[in-house]
Amino acid sequence: MEMNGAKILIECLLEQDVDTIFGYPGGTILNVYDELYHYKDRIKHILTAHEQGASHAADGYARSTNKVGVCFATSGPGSTNLVTGIATAHMDSSPVVFITCNVSEELLGKDSFQEVDIVGITMPITKCSYLVRDVDSLADIVREAFAIARGGRPGPVFIDIMKNVTAETAEYEPLEREVHSSKGRLGALIRRASHDLKAPQPDHGDVNQLIEMIAKAEKPLVLCGGGVVRSRAQEEFKAFVETIDAPVAFTVMGAGGIEGRNPLVTGMIGMHGTQASNTACDRCDLLIAFGCRFSDRVFLRKDTFARNAKIVQIDIDRAEINKNVFTDHHIVGDAKQVLSMLNEKVGEKKHNEWKDEVFSYRTETVYDENSEVLNPKQILKALAKTMPDDSIVATDVGQHQMWAIQHFRFDYPGQLLTSGGFGTMGFGLGAAIGAKAANPDKQVIHITGDGCFRMNCHELCTEMHYDLPIITCIFNNQTLGMVRQWQTLIYEERYSETDLDRGPDFVKLAEAYGLKGKRVTTVEELNVALSEALEAKTGYVIDCVINTDELVRPMVRAGAHITNFLID
Repeated sequence: MEMNGAKILIECLLEQDVDTIFGYPGGTILNVYDELYHYKDRIKHILTAHEQGASHAADGYARSTNKVGVCFATSGPGSTNLVTGIATAHMDSSPVVFITCNVSEELLGKDSFQEVDIVGITMPITKCSYLVRDVDSLADIVREAFAIARGGRPGPVFIDIMKNVTAETAEYEPLEREVHSSKGRLGALIRRASHDLKAPQPDHGDVNQLIEMIAKAEKPLVLCGGGVVRSRAQEEFKAFVETIDAPVAFTVMGAGGIEGRNPLVTGMIGMHGTQASNTACDRCDLLIAFGCRFSDRVFLRKDTFARNAKIVQIDIDRAEINKNVFTDHHIVGDAKQVLSMLNEKVGEKKHNEWKDEVFSYRTETVYDENSEVLNPKQILKALAKTMPDDSIVATDVGQHQMWAIQHFRFDYPGQLLTSGGFGTMGFGLGAAIGAKAANPDKQVIHITGDGCFRMNCHELCTEMHYDLPIITCIFNNQTLGMVRQWQTLIYEERYSETDLDRGPDFVKLAEAYGLKGKRVTTVEELNVALSEALEAKTGYVIDCVINTDELVRPMVRAGAHITNFLID
């Protein structure tokens, strides 16, 4: 049947089981929005306050559901406002398809109103970027984009469509996702076994070699990275570590890959890793890392990292092998598949003495539980006690992010939504909106700092309009906390431009958006606010006043040996 490009696009989204789009309209994408108007009963569109909020919402939707998120924007500033969100998704391997429309063909390259080479801008931060200039190719490009976004190592894909393409017509043949691989350009791409679409098959010899290494190890440590979360391999991972009886540390992106309450878990590793995790890394004789790219916040100092161990890296992306840390052995493949192969063959082991050694060190920072001034542990303990165990937590970036990962127990993949690789302030509220839209029956908590909240608080209007009862918990220390921490410990207390001794009043701000809020300074006041927030059935902002000089403990200085704690 013959359709215009805008209708073809929407029909292709339905092929991909898209039920929600996050976006912001504008001139060049109006044909698409006009067509979307006729699909209101089949696809929900959430209009955010800013395109960056839409990008993070689509990302939060993807991370919490393991589906592909979708984001719309117009040309020029609309599309460039997506760039931070695209880079965030790229660094954390989140599958999102970003779709914009550019000026018409005859205006391209003439510095036309709101024209920009957004494909060129986004190319380094996507798995693939397309400029669609021919309506006949539109359907196959959309299908290919979704296959690439979800296939292999997931990640963002960008599609920029000329405005005239959305008005021109072409023959459209609907295709079920199951037959995409046998038709058109997508089928040809899949048949070439592109690494963008298919996970590499793990080598049986490599798996057997790792089993031999495990049999010889006396002090193994297993590292849970983001790849375990992305592949939803939590059951296979748990079976593996319990069979070999090894302590487990996790990266920021690996939180939720194993139940946080599992007795084998030592906590986070790296710059703000626990004493137990970092010490185990330094003393182990075998380090097995699943889905971990060994970022600089994990390995810290390359020449002494896991200096007593054989290092084994399992990753779906061959490019990550030996990129940051040189390995003694590696397996290229999806974490879930590799773990399944290991579980079929690996023998049961016991490492009681090694575990006793590891767990003689702290797995959590000690705080004064009875402190009259609110501290991070008290806030997170109250949240954990009051909120449902399966609550989804979205964070921004900074001290509050580290405190949340240290003290809140994440038990399943997609429970924690955080910007680990790009460190995006302003990520949290958009991600929370996307998660709540996708998971209406789950409580969604937005944990943020006063600095970060200033970057995304305008999305409270989105939360209110779409009746998304998200609870925002602000760790308010009136400063850019993590930057101030570095200034305190490394820059001799020269507090250059980090004070936030200014408005707004966050409770009044929430009320201005039609939401509820409360400012709290004690545990008792916090417990009352949390109870009210749960009963409110609407968005609720809790402004938690904490000490300006509160620090994230432990901390290892960048470039230092992993057990050389600057503070512990």
